[in-house]
Amino acid sequence: MAKPVQLKPVELNTPKGLVVFEGPVTDSYIDGLSMNEGLANFRPPDRQKEALKQITNLPDGMIFIARHDNEIIGYVTFHHPDDFSRWSKHPRVLEMGGIEVSPAWRGCGVAENLMKLAFSHPAVEDFIVITTEYCWHWDTRNTGLDIWAYQKMLTRLFGKVGLQKVTTDDPDILEHPANVLMARFGKSVGKEDIMLFEGMRFLRKYGKVVNMV
Repeated sequence: MAKPVQLKPVELNTPKGLVVFEGPVTDSYIDGLSMNEGLANFRPPDRQKEALKQITNLPDGMIFIARHDNEIIGYVTFHHPDDFSRWSKHPRVLEMGGIEVSPAWRGCGVAENLMKLAFSHPAVEDFIVITTEYCWHWDTRNTGLDIWAYQKMLTRLFGKVGLQKVTTDDPDILEHPANVLMARFGKSVGKEDIMLFEGMRFLRKYGKVVNMV
């Protein structure tokens, strides 16, 4: 898709200060900001910053951030599914690759408002947006939640922007019963693309009738 237009920033006053939500941001914009030291769930903050910059340069990559002054305190990423994923064969699937909020800023409405901004972008209506949630990525240590409570928290948060649980025989999802696939069908997604997605959910059973080439 063409590079999406940037949305008007949204501000939120929190007990810890003003938070600005904005995006999709460019790599140069991210480069001029610092990363909160708590953003270390996937990799160290400096390496995660470089990963975010790389995503902005992907053909369909989008990064939305939550910022306090000149520091990124949260982000959500969108990109084409990895090549090894079955979903990469679908022309209308966009993956919400990750969402993270610094532990120091949790409880301030950052995640919910970040998601709200991201899913208000018109580009998401052209896609089936999926998220593959794996329990080994969840920050149960800092939240004090067990994996089932964490899953419930995530599905409730994601449900607020229209993502819903869908079943699949994807081996990565089946690897642990807490893992979950969620999807949201954009308003501009056609019936044929929806049917193709439905067929791809269960390749072991229906794979012979789905054109995966």
